[in-house]
Amino acid sequence: MVSVLNAAPITSGVAAAAAEEEELQLGVNGLIKLDLFGHTAWITTTHVNLLIIVVVICILALIANRKIKKATEDSVPGPFLNIVEIIVELIDNLTRNNMGEKHGAKFSNYIGTLFLYLIFANLAGLFGLRAPTADYGVPLGLALITFGIIHYNGFKYEKAGHITKLFKPVILTPINIIGEVATPMSMSLRLFGNVMSGTVMLGLLYGLLPKVLKLFIWPGFGFLHAYFDVFSGAIQSYVFVMLTMVFTAQCFGEES
Repeated sequence: MVSVLNAAPITSGVAAAAAEEEELQLGVNGLIKLDLFGHTAWITTTHVNLLIIVVVICILALIANRKIKKATEDSVPGPFLNIVEIIVELIDNLTRNNMGEKHGAKFSNYIGTLFLYLIFANLAGLFGLRAPTADYGVPLGLALITFGIIHYNGFKYEKAGHITKLFKPVILTPINIIGEVATPMSMSLRLFGNVMSGTVMLGLLYGLLPKVLKLFIWPGFGFLHAYFDVFSGAIQSYVFVMLTMVFTAQCFGEES
């Protein structure tokens, strides 16, 4: 009888802990289950948030394109066009300074798209969305694209030298090979780790609050969002873009 009475609070405590664990979900949640060719696939929150970000970027791009076409030499650009002009100039200067005058212009579109994509993805937490870059598949995919760009330009401009440089000096060949293979891993893990840490920190803090306070506590956590979402998100976007440009520019040699 005593054991049964003692087991009751333990059982209820376990149930409460399980309920809290179910409520506080920091991982990727499956939304729609799909059966494809005998395998199960899920449409997750990451897919939905990525779609939202892509749609927002496309809408802003279309608006900018429309306003630029309507602009004349005598018209005064509005705040939106001024912001677009500042962003374009910053990206152009960034690519030219890091990749050279000859090659910088070729990569402006990709670097600009990548930077805006990462900024929007890392700032998604400010709008109640889970940052897509907190799902390792997203940073890894972007890092693999960068890895492909690096070696495509390596073989294009260095020819066979892109391979032979790994054996110079011969004693460091294993380290050189590991360094090349580790590039996408290091880039993706750096981005994922920083964004995921902010997601976990803010998720745990909000998970400790009662439901009523969650409606009013956001301004109080403004400084945390300013660091984890804005400051850290912008820094990681800039670092990822800079590494992409630097690693790619190394393949140009004297042409850069």
